[in-house]
Amino acid sequence: MRAHPINLLRLTGILDGISLIVLLGIAMPLKYIGGIEEAVTIVGSIHGGIFCLYAAAIAYSAIRVKWNLLWPAVAVLAAFVPLGNFVLDWQLKKAKAKYELRQINISVLVYAIVFFSFFDLFAQLPVMSTFAASVGASSFIVGFVIGLYSLANTLGNILSGIMTDKVGPFRILMAGMVLSSGALLLYHFVEEPTLLIIVRILHGFVAGLIVPAAFTYSANTTMSNEQGKKVAFTGTFVGLAAIIGPAFSGIMASRTSVPFVFTCVAVLGLLLAVLSAIFLSKYKITKNEKTEAKAQSAGSLFQAGVIKAYGGAFFLMFSQGVIAYLLPLHVQSLGYDSRLSGTLMSTFGIIAVLLFVLPTNRIFDRVAPSRTMAIGMGLMGASQLLISQSNTTLSLYLVLGLYGVGFAFLFPSINTMLIQATPADLRGKAYGYFYAFFSLGVVAGSSVLGWLPFDTIGGFMFTGIILLMFAVIVSFDKQRKQVLNH
Repeated sequence: MRAHPINLLRLTGILDGISLIVLLGIAMPLKYIGGIEEAVTIVGSIHGGIFCLYAAAIAYSAIRVKWNLLWPAVAVLAAFVPLGNFVLDWQLKKAKAKYELRQINISVLVYAIVFFSFFDLFAQLPVMSTFAASVGASSFIVGFVIGLYSLANTLGNILSGIMTDKVGPFRILMAGMVLSSGALLLYHFVEEPTLLIIVRILHGFVAGLIVPAAFTYSANTTMSNEQGKKVAFTGTFVGLAAIIGPAFSGIMASRTSVPFVFTCVAVLGLLLAVLSAIFLSKYKITKNEKTEAKAQSAGSLFQAGVIKAYGGAFFLMFSQGVIAYLLPLHVQSLGYDSRLSGTLMSTFGIIAVLLFVLPTNRIFDRVAPSRTMAIGMGLMGASQLLISQSNTTLSLYLVLGLYGVGFAFLFPSINTMLIQATPADLRGKAYGYFYAFFSLGVVAGSSVLGWLPFDTIGGFMFTGIILLMFAVIVSFDKQRKQVLNH
């Protein structure tokens, strides 16, 4: 079989589908009915390895085949549906003759790097607390090492932004991916809490180098009238990471070990580093005339548009921190299985990804980012209030779907606002601070609600009110400027 990208995707997809059926139809009954624990351990490990190959084939196809990003998104979702790979294979067989091949798409490679960075983050969520406890960490240390990553990540974001403007995004991207992959491998040597703290600081710091440089690379190679759409595509990969990361690490850690999960993530990072060394190093960024004009008239880095973007980034991740902290507790208090929390979080990610890849992404180049930002923040605030009043699985799924719509409006809006408000020669630093606010928002969302005297319902209502107030402020400021202009 010729190494056509779609052929590779079909082959690995069929193998992934077969291994999933064997896992669900043979290995799991042997474990839960026959009491043979090893069946799931062995088959689960094989399935995890095949899934890694399948994910690599999806990424390769996205880079080489001239099709829209809905294909990779569907390919990922098919891996989690029994027989889904076989239905997809039938469609891929017909698609092969329809789509042409292309040279490596630099933008898609940058998207893949963004995916790796957020996949690294989201893969930690289901397993880090249990891993910390397994090496002897106390309850306080468990919470400390989780927050410590984000704090170290903040410092990495800021340094990345400063250095990106000085030496260019390529070198910072390479350093971030190689060092992050190395840090992930260090978890194999963690056997007690002190070592875990050291590794968490190192991992968080070097991982923070990637995203500001990647977004700067993307922004500086995009025409101004396509920035919103391109940021929405970038959000697609963030959403896919949010969907795949927790599910992948949770399943694989239960079948193998947490260090093995991080090794898989490290392999992906090293693979992307090799591709970047081959293709991105040869690519020269050329500033178009519109970008240059904006650079000459942009003024100070800390102007109104930038501050709004920073505020949006902080409250976006503050909301995420609250969801991660309170949703499992709320679901548990309603008497539902803890697995419902994971599927609810995946629901909002799936909705957001669909809005990113469908023609709805055109809205981000046609409507002012401050307006879509206010809409997104308002929807997320309303969903926080509604979660507190939801007590059935249907209502929870509907509300998390609404939350996904808000996320899909907010994420591209704040990125577009930041791009439009900053000159190209300061964009690295701007993105460094931007993602520092992202990291601080996660810490604040989970920790502030822990300090305040709220139960789960009160915590959701408090967060919803805060987000709605910020949405009103953004909307009011937009209207005030329109009045002044007239």
